[in-house]
Amino acid sequence: MVRALPDGRTRNRARGVLVVVLLLGGLVACGGDDDGDGDDSGADATPSSSAAAPSPTDADGDDGTGDDGGSDGGDGTGSPQPPFPADTRPDTQDASGDALGNVTDIRIGRHEGYDRVVLEFEGTGTPGWDVRYTDQPARQGSGEPVDLAGEAALQVTVTGVGYPPDTGIVEYSGPPRLSAADTEVVTEVFFDGTFEGVTAVLAGTRAEVPFRVYLLEAPARIVIEVADPA
Repeated sequence: MVRALPDGRTRNRARGVLVVVLLLGGLVACGGDDDGDGDDSGADATPSSSAAAPSPTDADGDDGTGDDGGSDGGDGTGSPQPPFPADTRPDTQDASGDALGNVTDIRIGRHEGYDRVVLEFEGTGTPGWDVRYTDQPARQGSGEPVDLAGEAALQVTVTGVGYPPDTGIVEYSGPPRLSAADTEVVTEVFFDGTFEGVTAVLAGTRAEVPFRVYLLEAPARIVIEVADPA
């Protein structure tokens, strides 16, 4: 039997017990949400990651044009070929200001509708050229006549070159006369070497027909294409 005290302390004690019970219940509920790691965010942060972008693939180096490749090593043009001119006027192009090198290889090949002569250049800058028909094919320096098979002769001079001891490049050292069994217009090519900053090449042809000249790069090549007779 609880005796009521005049100052009401029994009622106050009951209220105090109720408050303690409520506080303990609240602490238990809060403890259930704690994941024990001190982080009250409710979830661990996910570290960011990024995949490295793939590097662009290198060009495959194939500059073919759909031609059949001929016997010149499959040189393509890398860009549209210029059309054949309607006449046989000379074709000239200046060398770049920093050009200095040598012709290191010569190739001849047959393609549909024309024959091709390729002069490969090694060195700095881009070479220049002067290509024209001549009635008197001759060696530079000495002026000694050069006999070529065919009814006409193309004289090719390459500028932007130097003597091999000065350039440090090994100049073409193959046979001075070259020919290809499958050509129809170009009969043979004669390499005359380098003299006073000019490399000379002569090409015999079956007729004086239109030709075109252009430059390929990587490596630098002067391409001379001689059209089939009409």
